[in-house]
Amino acid sequence: MTSPATVYRVLARTYRPSRLSELVGQDALVRTLSQAFATGRLAHAFLFAGMRGVGKTTVARILARGLNCTGPDGQGGPTPEPCGVCSNCRAIAEERSLDVIETDAASHTGKDDIQEIIEGIQYAPAEARFKVYIFDEVHMLSEKAWNSLLKTVEEPPPHVKFIFATTEVRKVPLTVLSRCQRFDLRRVDAATLAGHLERVCRREDIAFEPRALSLIARAAEGSVRDALSLLDQAVLAGDGAVRAAEVERMLGLADRGRLFDLFERVIRGDMEGALEALGVLWERGAEPEALVRDLLDAVHGLTRLKLRAEAGLELVLGEELLARARALAAACDHPRLQRLWQMLLKGLGEVQTAPDPLAALEMLFVRLCCVSDLPPPGELARMLREEGGAAPVRRPQPPAPGAAVSAGEAPAVPKNAPQAGPQPASWDGPRAVYEALRAAAKWPLAAWFYRGARVARLEPGRIELALAEGVPRGFVGELKAALEELSGRRWVIVLAQSEASARTLSEEDEAARLRRIAEVAQEEVVQKALALFPGARVVDIRRREPQMEADGKPRRSEPA
Repeated sequence: MTSPATVYRVLARTYRPSRLSELVGQDALVRTLSQAFATGRLAHAFLFAGMRGVGKTTVARILARGLNCTGPDGQGGPTPEPCGVCSNCRAIAEERSLDVIETDAASHTGKDDIQEIIEGIQYAPAEARFKVYIFDEVHMLSEKAWNSLLKTVEEPPPHVKFIFATTEVRKVPLTVLSRCQRFDLRRVDAATLAGHLERVCRREDIAFEPRALSLIARAAEGSVRDALSLLDQAVLAGDGAVRAAEVERMLGLADRGRLFDLFERVIRGDMEGALEALGVLWERGAEPEALVRDLLDAVHGLTRLKLRAEAGLELVLGEELLARARALAAACDHPRLQRLWQMLLKGLGEVQTAPDPLAALEMLFVRLCCVSDLPPPGELARMLREEGGAAPVRRPQPPAPGAAVSAGEAPAVPKNAPQAGPQPASWDGPRAVYEALRAAAKWPLAAWFYRGARVARLEPGRIELALAEGVPRGFVGELKAALEELSGRRWVIVLAQSEASARTLSEEDEAARLRRIAEVAQEEVVQKALALFPGARVVDIRRREPQMEADGKPRRSEPA
């Protein structure tokens, strides 16, 4: 049987910070709390918010030790750098202090649980300087529990400090937030995380490849605890060393070289080749969801390359793949990359919810190949305007490394394709803007403009409007970008303070429809029809299209 002395302690616990200065990637919080200790302006209640693994509970425990630390000589006061050797520091670190009470709010959510805490608050600390109450996942407390605790949090006894930690700060009542000093712990960026992992590996004498640590840092998504847990797992997978190939297999990532092969076939529209490359990656253990995320990273990386922001990419890709990435970036323009990003982002949700993720992934690649060579909507609208509705010429495909690819045939434009929108000079009303958005195939944006934009004033380069309830946050930015794309000039969009000055196009059309219904309802033949059916009313009007003869003339009605 293994003795307690030889039980392995995971890296996430071994390297948990014990002082504020040891926190990773939380410089703003460290400065603020250190200044509070230095000036003696320590609040009675703190709230730490942030995603998992960024250090909320760790900061709470450091704060509890710092408030009660007496120093090695027993004469010290509150400090942001607890000594770790005094009786209070040791008792708190070993979770045996009677004066630091840590509560899991997820399992102690009721009023009765809080009532027990409130009854104990009135008593002075047994050994420490302060009684510290730490509530983890505090957003899980019930409304009654919050109501019971609220007054005590506002005016606690001088010897009591409250520390709350939560991953869902929006669920914490505003009345509680207003009584606490709130600190938002940020995600730790991948470069900082990779540096922290490198220091851990050197201290633990673990052989590592820098690219492997970079992959782990990116997979941790800003969580220090997740990064250390993945590092532990990578050491086991690599038989004591951390290697990029083992990390890729462990995380279910696609081989980067084969991922670029797949990406190149997708942007060339090589459907069969893309599905073949996908099959190889699937057989090698790549997960569908991870594969879509990898492609999203690839699109983001190519965009950065086009913007000349290569920092960090060489460490992730390596010199050879970075050269291939530069070639791909040169072959893809920004509109194409943005379209790939949007389709992959939507496809990620489909893969996550589909009964068969692999089938959903294959269908996603089929769609990506189908639209690989289509021009962007703005260019398509311009071509339709300039060429009178002629079919657009398909753009040349980016060639594969070492090979030339011929362009495919241009697709025929359907008869019911949208006609060109009005020129910017004739945009004399909201409906002209709406029609221009539809002509550019910006359907979601056109729909929100139709339903939610109350245009008070419109002139070339400037539009003043108010937004109806429910319009997405990004609507104004997307509308501005679309207008500038379609008009070739800069636009200013001003949000009006009042919605009463104008109606949306949807409201205008509905009002016109109701007026027409009221007019039709007064016609003699309609009045007679309504009289035959008591309680009947006119609810809508539809035009009946005339039936046509073979020669194109309207067919005459035969007498009954």
